[in-house]
Formats: sequence, structure tokens, C-alpha cells
Amino acid sequence: MPEQPEVTHFDVLIIGAGSTGSVLAARLSADPACRVGVLEAGEPPRDPDIARPEQWPFIQGRDYDWQFVTAAQAGTANRVHPWPRGKIVGGSSCLHAMAHVRGHPDDFAPWVEATGDARWHYRNLLPYFIRSESFSGGASDIHGDSGPMPVWLPQDELSPVVRAYMQAGLDFGVPYRGDHNGWQLNGVAANSLTIRHGRRVSTADAWLTPALSRDNLRLFTGVMVETLSLTAGRVTAVNTQHDGRMKRFTAERIILCAGAIASPLLLMRSGIGPATTLQAAGVNCRHGLPWVGENLHDHLLGAGNVYTARRPVPPTRLQHSESLMYLNSTDPTVEQGPPDVVLGCVAAASVAEGFISPAPGSAFTLLFGVTHPTSRGRLAIVSADSRATPFIDPAYLHSEHDRQAFVRALTLARAIGGGRALKEWRETEYLPGVEIKDDAQLNHFIARAAITHHHPVGTCQMGRDAATSVVDGRLKVHGVDNVWIVDASAIPCITSGPIHAALLAMAESFAADFWS
Repeated sequence: MPEQPEVTHFDVLIIGAGSTGSVLAARLSADPACRVGVLEAGEPPRDPDIARPEQWPFIQGRDYDWQFVTAAQAGTANRVHPWPRGKIVGGSSCLHAMAHVRGHPDDFAPWVEATGDARWHYRNLLPYFIRSESFSGGASDIHGDSGPMPVWLPQDELSPVVRAYMQAGLDFGVPYRGDHNGWQLNGVAANSLTIRHGRRVSTADAWLTPALSRDNLRLFTGVMVETLSLTAGRVTAVNTQHDGRMKRFTAERIILCAGAIASPLLLMRSGIGPATTLQAAGVNCRHGLPWVGENLHDHLLGAGNVYTARRPVPPTRLQHSESLMYLNSTDPTVEQGPPDVVLGCVAAASVAEGFISPAPGSAFTLLFGVTHPTSRGRLAIVSADSRATPFIDPAYLHSEHDRQAFVRALTLARAIGGGRALKEWRETEYLPGVEIKDDAQLNHFIARAAITHHHPVGTCQMGRDAATSVVDGRLKVHGVDNVWIVDASAIPCITSGPIHAALLAMAESFAADFWS
């Protein structure tokens, strides 16, 4: 007879030791009576470049990156986009650019509308934003100073080019914000960063690793979760591969924290999802949920509005992209309400593939993007094999709204990039080039210049019922008794800025009343 797989049981089993998984592992295991297991496909960080903030653009594609790719995108000149995701303890918090932006308070209104659950109102999430952080500016009614994650607002370390860009925005009438993590977002500020003593701090560094000394918490690395066994509306086992051997885990409660790509793929491999998609992949549909894999969306950035420099641009002392400018594109002097576009200054050349990059130290870049894209795509398994490359189609620039907003964002970037405050640094506009003027030319350039901002969300979106969502307002999978999803896939509508801060608050909020 074939060897029976080993079975290990926990009270709570967390799939994924990334951003939300690390938070939940630490918070739930604080109860010594709760046995918590964490399954992670990757290994602990060993590459010293991960901790160096300026190295973040260069570590993508290494062996701790899942190296997902999109389908060719008609909206971006039929280009295929790399989608780096962390296959490592700490997840994508080991790969991202470390910018910490909660978003505008109004960003969370669609979460409340989708679920009917007031827990997702910004005022009700605020205590969990505060609980998660140790802010360099100290405690206040909007900031915490004793949480696990350092949130550092640099001052003297900013590049002189970035300072000039910020002044150019102020000269243009853009509000001075100072801190993008307050009640208003529109305006210019230095980026708050998850950095301590010059080193990146991942969520594993902040939450998980300090908790691993607890007897009731176990982390398993190098474990590929293949499927969930579903019987009568309950997951009875989590089936994994480790070093070529099958291993089975069971738990009273199972929490998926694998991210906007891996969580829906796991559901689909397990027969949970849209019946037609599963059948096409050769998987029996055990529980029909039509919205698994749908509603995929992401932030794009144009890379970029690049200027050659009159004098050498000094290397960044931070992580290259040092300041964001959130704007109302029809009136950039407006302070109130959520922004619709964003600019960012990079103290270096930042260009999409297909463009020749200026030499290091010879250029700087204004990135530009749309905060609330309306384009929606999907992802799907193509077979039952966990090693098969998934189909990922974010439908970039599919909507007219997104295309028009991108043109407005680029127009604002050029206006600020041409400002008097940048005169001492600016030589010529390298990209898109002064000859690119009309909307057709601008749209053509944007299609070639657009890159991911690394914020995929929505593929297991929260909502009221199984017909239009995957999880409910408490993040429990519709129709499955003992499975929750706490990661970016549950976000129904993206926040204005980087999603990481919102994910930390989501996890903190979920952990606080998980047992109620």
C-alpha cells in the first residue's frame, strides 16, 4: 500500500508567512492556549541585498521571487509584465519599495458599501493603523509609537533633486502635506518608509520572528500547498509537498494569507471557484464561487517623465523614490477628497523596458500614475498542477477613464518637472521628449512606459453574498465553514496608494476579534 502522508494538527493554520500572515501568526499565538501553524513556500531571507533599501529594484527575479508574468496587454503595446511576488518568509514585504501610505479615508467607503460592515470604515481601522506602527514622529491621535513596524518619515536624508521637485510642486500650488498618513492625502510629502537604522524591516522581522520563540507557534518553510480537501462545506485537510513528500495539515480554522495571486489559485486548484474555469483546467467544481479570480486590478506607473541632469545626481540615501505627490488632476491645488493621480520623484533614471536608460547619475525621473483605476481583469489556473504558469490578465488601460487620467497625470508631471525649482538640475526632457505633444502621441508613449506599481488586489473580494464576492465582511469564505482569507485578494477596491499599510491594518483588525 502507498505510504500515508503525515498529518499535523493545529487550532489555527495560516497559509503564507508574508505581510498579513506574519501579523496574524504573532497576534493569534499571543494566546498560549492557541496552537498556531504557519506554512510558507519560501525560506527565511538569506540575501543581504534584501535589507538594503536602495537595492529593492534589483532583487526582483531572484530565487525568492515567484516571478509571475501577465498575459500580453493590449493596453500597454502588447507587452508582458513581470509581477514580482515574494516567495520568502516575509513575503512581498521583502521585495517592495517600503513606502508606507494608508490611503485616503474615503478609499475605505467601497469596502463598507460592499460588505455592509462598518469595521472597514477608516475611523474604525484607525486604531489598527496606530497599533501596527512605531512612527518616528511619536504618538498622536493618528500615529502610534509602540507598534511592531517602524514607520520613518525622513527629513535630512532626502535627495537635493527630490527637494527641488517638492518645491516645484509647491510653486505650482500643490498643498504641502508633510505626512501622507493623516486625514488628508492630497499634496506633497516625503515618503514614510518601513526602514529602521538604514535597513528594510519586513513584516516577518516586525511580527513573526520575535514570536517564534513561543512553544505554541510553528513555522514550516519550503512547503508548497497543493490543495484544500473540502467535505460538506468544510476544509478537512491542507495537502502539501515538502522535499518531494506529501504532508497533510488539519486545523479547526484555516486562514489564507497567500496574496492576490496565490490565494485564488489555491482555491481553484481545490475545486472552489467558477465552474467553467475549473472544468477547462480539468478540476472538478466542488463549491461554485464565480468571483474567485475576478475583479483583478493594480496600480500602474508611467516610467517615466525622465530628465537629463545639468550636473551629477547624487545616489539616493534612501530607496530611490523619495517623495509622492497625490493630486486632483483637474485642480492640483485642491486639498479635500481623494486624489485621482499620483506623481513620484526618483533620484535616478527610471524607464520601462524598450527604452534606453540614461547612465547612472545623469538623470532623474518623475513617475506618474492613476490612483483609482477602473480597468478590471482576471486570473485563472490553466491546470490542476501547482507548478503550471497561471493566466493573469489585469486588463491594463482597458477603460477610457484610465487612459484619460494617465494623460492628465503625465501632463502634470511635465508641468512640475519644468518648474523653476528644478532649473538647476534639469537639462532636457529625455522622455517622452518635447516633440511628444498631442493626446495620440501621449497615449502611445504611456502604453509603452506603463509598469506595475506592484499592488495587485481584488481576486477574492469581500462582499455580501456568494454571487458577487468570495468572502464576507468578516473575511470568511462564502459557504465554507472554517476558511478565511486575509490578504490583498480580499480588497474590493484599491486604495489610493501602496496597499501594504492597509493590509497591516486589515490583519490587525481581523486578529482583534477573530474569536468573537
